[in-house]
Amino acid sequence: MDFYACTLEQARLLREGDWQHLDVINLVEEIESLGKRQRQELRLGILIAHLLKWQYQPDKRSKNWQATLREQRREI
Repeated sequence: MDFYACTLEQARLLREGDWQHLDVINLVEEIESLGKRQRQELRLGILIAHLLKWQYQPDKRSKNWQATLREQRREI
């Protein structure tokens, strides 16, 4: 079964309260993965915004922007 079909099936089982047929292990992994992806996307958005501000608004540079850029440099 493809991933999308599997997610639809699991959603249906959840809606119906059919707990015994849920693929709990994979559901847990997918929920954790979604949370990590969203967090990474948010951090990437903040990083891009701070890089753009740093480049195009040099007179408004803040310690917050600088901290974001330093933090990302350490993680790379």
